[in-house]
Amino acid sequence: MSSPAVSVEDVWKYFRLYHDKNQYLKTTLLQGRRARYEEFWALKGVSFDIPHGSTFGIIGSNGSGKSTLLKCLAGILTPDKGSITSDGRVVALLELGAGFHPDLSGRENIYLNGAILGMTNAEITRRLDDIVDFSGLGQFIDTPVKNYSSGMTVRLGFAVATSVDPEILIIDEVLAVGDASFQQRCFERIESFRQDGRTIILVSHGLAHVTQLCDQVAWIEKGELKAVGPSLEVVSDYTGTSYNAQPKAEGEIGERWGSGEADITKVELLDQDGKTRTAYESGKPFNIRISFDAHVPIKDAVIGVRLTDLHGHPVWGTNTRRRGFNIPHIFGPGAISFDIPELPLLEGTYELTVALSDISEVHAFDHWERKVRFNVHQYQGFDEGIVALDGSWKLV
Repeated sequence: MSSPAVSVEDVWKYFRLYHDKNQYLKTTLLQGRRARYEEFWALKGVSFDIPHGSTFGIIGSNGSGKSTLLKCLAGILTPDKGSITSDGRVVALLELGAGFHPDLSGRENIYLNGAILGMTNAEITRRLDDIVDFSGLGQFIDTPVKNYSSGMTVRLGFAVATSVDPEILIIDEVLAVGDASFQQRCFERIESFRQDGRTIILVSHGLAHVTQLCDQVAWIEKGELKAVGPSLEVVSDYTGTSYNAQPKAEGEIGERWGSGEADITKVELLDQDGKTRTAYESGKPFNIRISFDAHVPIKDAVIGVRLTDLHGHPVWGTNTRRRGFNIPHIFGPGAISFDIPELPLLEGTYELTVALSDISEVHAFDHWERKVRFNVHQYQGFDEGIVALDGSWKLV
């Protein structure tokens, strides 16, 4: 059996909580004692292993010890008891831009931050153009960092940190910052790491992202390991809601979970003739029909769909609430459809996720992740990409 990428064995970590503070040596001598403090154990006997190539989540409430654990994993803090071993190069995205010198230019800070992360001068020079291009700061790269906005600093920090080519990447909520365009580029970079089989350790309060991205999850509470196991099971225990994974029928892909007050009983993809096919034609009518059964009366239900490519990249998504379509009451069986007059997808294979939730979109009655996989063929035109854009050429 191969060794794990990261092994955490009986890790304990404490901090001193001072009740008063002696700021000067004179005060200490006059009082005849040091400042009073008590020991606070932030981690208490935490143990787990993370296999190579997996995406591992860490969840817990604020102050539970997650950040302390990450700093121990990154080597910033040393456990007082126990040990942490890593098999591979570790890069931690804990606070983007930390270590930047405000009086140095962006270019100079790339070399400084890269050296802190363990890159040689030659490696940084070789990757400099890619770092600058990814950050989008080309015209400002020789400007002092103190003149950067917080968003510019974050973009540069992420570009440097992810250029190190780590075998093990630690991420602490950094994807919650920046604008939508920057977040999308971050997700794409992280997804490329996943596809390369690198080990990712993710801390996030976004439980939907945790269940979708992570294979295994550890739940830390008050410094103790409450549970570690499959993401759906641990997140269910953490939220106190019975989001139980449902068994798959033959031919189904993805995962299914939900609280059970209502079920999605059937999902159909229909062509212009109302027939289910193995492949659909780009530019032709396309219909998504979702059947459901509410076991209890439910007010203001929300039904949503999301399309992704085979790499998990989102292509499109919507739900009834975003479209202003109100479902005031459901009880018993029912059905809903979404009509697309001209399917804008180009040639390729796609996956459909469907969900039925309450109006908050947080409490899932039934969620089928990657429920249906289908193909699209294009018989007119030879455009490339994912979506077909309507337009025409002309000489001007």
